Amino acid sequence: MSWLIWTLWVAFFAIYEGLTLANKKKGDTLSENFRKLFRTEHSKTGRAIFTVGWSGFAAWFLLHILTQAM
Repeated sequence: MSWLIWTLWVAFFAIYEGLTLANKKKGDTLSENFRKLFRTEHSKTGRAIFTVGWSGFAAWFLLHILTQAM
């Protein structure tokens, strides 16, 4: 059952993000919202926080997938 939920979630995200990319409206894509949330365009602190957070998540996820732990 969880595979169905994950499949639906990924499909919903792909469709929604595809529509937001197609409509050319500014500020509605996931990346634009992350830039706004972390203020990466104007804040070195925001860039640093995003970089540390994203790198930490990527490292954890890599270990999680490869070692089947955590």
